[in-house]
Amino acid sequence: MRKKIIAGNWKMNKVFSEANQFVDEVVGKVPDSDNVEAIVCAPFPYLASLVEKTNGSKVKVAAQNMHFEDNGAYTGEVSPVMLKDIGVSHVVLGHSERREYFAETDETVNKKTHAAFNNGLTPIVCVGETLEQREANETMNHVETQVKKAIEGLTDEQVAETIVAYEPIWAIGTGKTASSEDANDVCAHIRNVIKEVTSDAIAEKVVIQYGGSVKPANVEELLSQSDIDGALVGGASLEAESFLQLVEAGTK
Repeated sequence: MRKKIIAGNWKMNKVFSEANQFVDEVVGKVPDSDNVEAIVCAPFPYLASLVEKTNGSKVKVAAQNMHFEDNGAYTGEVSPVMLKDIGVSHVVLGHSERREYFAETDETVNKKTHAAFNNGLTPIVCVGETLEQREANETMNHVETQVKKAIEGLTDEQVAETIVAYEPIWAIGTGKTASSEDANDVCAHIRNVIKEVTSDAIAEKVVIQYGGSVKPANVEELLSQSDIDGALVGGASLEAESFLQLVEAGTK
């Protein structure tokens, strides 16, 4: 049985005091269950403090992005070495907002995925289609291309540890959610793509999250599906009580 992983992506929200207060309210209240894992994906300035606050707890801390080089003349960038050094465990890669606003490509996502594993970080690789692509029946082909490129060159063991987050772009922050059946169809397709590249055994180990207007009211239905193993949550993860409800749903 695959573990459910609930990751709260704060995006560019909260100030330092709010970030720390959130973690203070969550640590100690996250269900003590081996069936679910809670991750907070925070802005860079807060990571070191949050890692310290969550040390020894059930809450893990992720970065929302990183560069693929370990060091160098890349003003304004943050490297995987830096993230690992302060105790970050996960990193979100290829989020649609990074692809749309900051020229992230399938190629850079692949480089970052390799860099994550080279530095002991677990990548949360985001894939998903636009509304236009969905209406043109291009969802499966588009997501398949993104997945194959993201895991290109990884070992089977690395693929098994990769977290894939399926986020239909048209559902992010819009209040629109793919039906649980539609979301599961795409997640199942992602698993089949991984089977083609690796094996049935490896694909069955991969955690595939759904993201896109996930909230306490719909998370249980989504998590009840055969191939949805968790959620990458935006707005509903900004409040401690809501985040805890999402994590609790992962224990059921």
